[in-house]
Amino acid sequence: MEFWQTLQTMLGSPLMQRALVIAVLVGVAAPVMGTYLVQRRLALLGDGIGHIALTGVAMGWLAGSAAGLATHDVLAVPGAVVAAVVGAILIEVVRERGRTSADVALALLFYGGIAGGVLLIGVAGGTSANLTGYLFGSIATVTGLDVWLSVGLAAVILGVGLGLRPALFALCHDEEFARASGLPARALNILVAVLAALTVSVSMRVVGVLLVSAIMIVPVAVAQLLTHSFRTTMALAMGIGAAVSVAGLAITYYQPLSPGATIVVLAIGVYALAAAAAPLLGRRRTARAAVS
Repeated sequence: MEFWQTLQTMLGSPLMQRALVIAVLVGVAAPVMGTYLVQRRLALLGDGIGHIALTGVAMGWLAGSAAGLATHDVLAVPGAVVAAVVGAILIEVVRERGRTSADVALALLFYGGIAGGVLLIGVAGGTSANLTGYLFGSIATVTGLDVWLSVGLAAVILGVGLGLRPALFALCHDEEFARASGLPARALNILVAVLAALTVSVSMRVVGVLLVSAIMIVPVAVAQLLTHSFRTTMALAMGIGAAVSVAGLAITYYQPLSPGATIVVLAIGVYALAAAAAPLLGRRRTARAAVS
């Protein structure tokens, strides 16, 4: 009885309602992009973009401070979106032209993003402590504006990620074949980079930029253990992402834990269970095939 009363109280809280909306959006949208990144062997791209998004957060603070806004961080998320998109496009251009390897470009984003964020937040009159919520996620500070931004960004990610799935799959599976088939490979590569940047921006409030790649990649890794079809992998990853995001958020309502860390630990726990169960499932499938 007490559990149901607590559950009703949680669902009746405007803060938790906003948090649940964003958690579901993140859980569903992030694995869509993660599926393409895993296929392209760019699982750590989200980390690099996340770090440069931190510079965008600080730029938003600086713009809010210069404009004399009462709440300096009101432009933090829009700033992160702009910085993440620009950074993602730059790394794709660098990768395509071959002036430096992709891992070096990612390293530049890692280090430059954090350093730029810390410096700019100081110029804006804040401290590095103001970036903590963006580093590790801070669902308690989610505003109505954050919710609407997340809804819009998630709609773009899902619309493009699902609507262009055949073309994006061809690109990620074999880029040379995609070019030979007449697909605009360069435009699609930039599109994937931009979508990854938008995914980081959506996920930042829930899991933080330091853990953003986990919610993009771990559900996909779980789905790959249990399925073989690209379409089924994406669908299952979306379900797993939504489930662990909502479950992690619910746990943090009862216990004073970090939502981002809790969600990621749950996802890794699901991966461990799937890794243990996958051989058993494989044997059963083999046995059924032999009987039939």
